[in-house]
Amino acid sequence: MKNQAFNPILPGWEYIPDGEPHVFGDRVYLFGSHDRFDGDDYCQNNYVCWSAPVDDLSDWQFHGEIFDVRSDPLNENGEFCGYAPDCCQGPDGRFYLYYALNNHLAMSVAVCDSPAGKYTFLGHMKTPEGRIWGTDTGDAYVFDPGVLVDDDGSIHLYMGFSPTDGMKGCDLEIFLRRWNTKGCHHVELCSDMVTMKTEPILVVPGCEASADTSFEGHAFFEAPSIRKFFGKYYFIYSSEHFQELCYAVGDAPTGPFEYKGRLVSNGDIGMVEGWHPMNHIGNNHGSLVEIEGSYYVFYHRHTNNSDYSRQACAEKIELLADRTFLQAPITSCGLNGGPLRAAGEYRASIACNMTADRENSPYITQNGTDREENDDQYIKNMTDGAFAGFKYFDFKGGESLSVVVKADGDGCLEVSNEPLGKPIITVFIKDSKEPCRFIGDGTLDPGIKPLFFTYKGSGSCDFISFSFN
Repeated sequence: MKNQAFNPILPGWEYIPDGEPHVFGDRVYLFGSHDRFDGDDYCQNNYVCWSAPVDDLSDWQFHGEIFDVRSDPLNENGEFCGYAPDCCQGPDGRFYLYYALNNHLAMSVAVCDSPAGKYTFLGHMKTPEGRIWGTDTGDAYVFDPGVLVDDDGSIHLYMGFSPTDGMKGCDLEIFLRRWNTKGCHHVELCSDMVTMKTEPILVVPGCEASADTSFEGHAFFEAPSIRKFFGKYYFIYSSEHFQELCYAVGDAPTGPFEYKGRLVSNGDIGMVEGWHPMNHIGNNHGSLVEIEGSYYVFYHRHTNNSDYSRQACAEKIELLADRTFLQAPITSCGLNGGPLRAAGEYRASIACNMTADRENSPYITQNGTDREENDDQYIKNMTDGAFAGFKYFDFKGGESLSVVVKADGDGCLEVSNEPLGKPIITVFIKDSKEPCRFIGDGTLDPGIKPLFFTYKGSGSCDFISFSFN
């Protein structure tokens, strides 16, 4: 690759959640929602697209805005946002972008001659009689499309949102009772890409319908995505636990699907037994993709101490001999193909693990406003006992460290190879008001290992970067 690859996979000023990766030709394209830095709701920006060559996953190219949701006839005044989309190449060779607007009960479709060109509005998913699906009581709830064009040219759309047990009695749960929200529904579409060929059927159960099925305990919540590997259908989704992406496998587009496990958690929950969040957790949405014979899981992380500034991340994931996947740990090196070099300077914003208590914990943020193309993300509010972790580096042995921080108290950053571990290097910090570099005392041992920085002291510090010397 031209450069090393990090998480998040895109520049720090870009906020793309709900990522759907697809390989078209010799590039992998990422379609997703578009959050706004410091926004006050989900998906407040228009759809954009990024892509990278399949042989260099460090080289992401920005294609600009691909669709303005105000061109949807249901959104001419622009008061609605475009929620999580998906894209497919139709039997006619054109590309189709499926999406739903918030607070509108319709599945919308836009079309383009190229994956990352300017899409134009095509229509709303409708019954053969012409009724827009989602407008009648009892319709399967229209939300979070996942789409697959099968080898025989058939077009399969998955959609749904299902309340969790914890939502019972809340205003949203009561509102949703007008529609069928028992899980994820499947519908086959006609060749025009908008007309329903079949009635929707439930293919993966939500909490209400998951008892005594393989999905019990990891029921469908939202974010359906579908992939076909080895002649089987891999259904990826966000479970009732929000922060995890799970998957199920079936022999046909309509299943039956059997739950197989967790792919990734944006809090690394599941990597050790019990509930141990190792990062800020929140909703999750993404999918699997095969690139050059390797498999990757795409997901998103939460920044700015908010649910509304999410960023695209990805991990290589291990495929076992029985064609199931092991849960991928979240890392800083993501698509790099291996550990990062223990040389040069790294932004602290590539941290993959942090103290997860949002009440008084560190979080990743940036200076400036939304879409200012200055990649200056950093970790804010490292208080006494808080840690930030980075995985993984290839240490040759003997490396020393310095850090750049802005502190409003005196203390130190203790550096270890495990969370809150015995310090290998100690970096003493003074009240600085402005960003200052401080040099550590000690050196690192050889091996492929993580790095964890724990702040001990008064006040707090903003952690900007660290360098190997």
